[in-house]
Amino acid sequence: MSLTPIAALGEFGLIHHLTRNIQPSNPNLAFGIGDDAAVIRMNNGKLQLVSTDLLLEGVHFDLTYTPLKHLGYKAVAVNVSDICAMNGQAQYITLSMGLSSKFTVEAVEELFSGVLAACKYYGVELVGGDTSSSLQGLILNVAVWGEVEENRVCYRHTAKNHDLLCVSGDLGAAYLGLNLLEREKRIFKENPDFKPDFEGRDYLLQRQLKPDARMDVVALLAEAGVVPTAMIDVSDGLASECLHLATRSGLGVRLYEEKLPISEQAWKQAGEFKLEPAICALNGGEDYELLFTINQKDYEAIAQIAEISVIGHMTDASEGYRLMTKGEQLIDLEAQGWQAFKAQS
Repeated sequence: MSLTPIAALGEFGLIHHLTRNIQPSNPNLAFGIGDDAAVIRMNNGKLQLVSTDLLLEGVHFDLTYTPLKHLGYKAVAVNVSDICAMNGQAQYITLSMGLSSKFTVEAVEELFSGVLAACKYYGVELVGGDTSSSLQGLILNVAVWGEVEENRVCYRHTAKNHDLLCVSGDLGAAYLGLNLLEREKRIFKENPDFKPDFEGRDYLLQRQLKPDARMDVVALLAEAGVVPTAMIDVSDGLASECLHLATRSGLGVRLYEEKLPISEQAWKQAGEFKLEPAICALNGGEDYELLFTINQKDYEAIAQIAEISVIGHMTDASEGYRLMTKGEQLIDLEAQGWQAFKAQS
């Protein structure tokens, strides 16, 4: 019998393969596997949201250039982002850590200070966790609980044909910040006396090392009286997340390159790296912005929110997943961002 390498399925293929026969049996489970968070009905009429994320040294972060305090903050932020993607409010987290012998108490305190700073900023309570020894460096796992009104919860699979596609903030900066850090690391390895110069690039570094979950956008949508028809956070790249919304909703999608929000620093850094800014925005990942669809009747309300850009619309599935370039060429949209378990060269 031939064995199947995990890379042949990829992250989402593996999840589907392992969970395809799971049938929910608890009537209080409104939605289980397959979205940014599980959704559980509570006795008070609200919905509880539950999510978890694993961060591994050497896979998700590099301690050569990642300050421990920033890492602790980021571990919380990326989980809060999952609750935001369900249009909810994060409330509680647990933190589990696997620590190798290279870490001192002072180092763990620094990491923990970042966790507590994020908890304070997002208004969430740290309520427990676990610690263990690790043979492979640092392992972090955060689980998060949140809450949302039943009439405001957002899923990935509920977009409708002709809905407008919107995104918060800007895209591509986190990827360019990572490339900048990796470049400086390579130079430092060749010349230990080298002093990195990050002047004028603070925003790119912040987007990579200390991203923010967009709780403010959830609040802005509520103030505007808008409930997205579907939503997801941008962790694996805009193209990938667009495909998630489209395929899960049984639709196609049309994106417009000229509408992609890209910061001035990202444009400048992409040019220095000889990269196309649009490619960075589409495939970079780790922006942790919110990508969502709205009914066309809500356009005027959304247009008043400076933090939100309309970048496309949903189409019939027969029209596929396409990007309209600035040169008015239609090209296929492909997910080329972060892929867990991809084969290593």
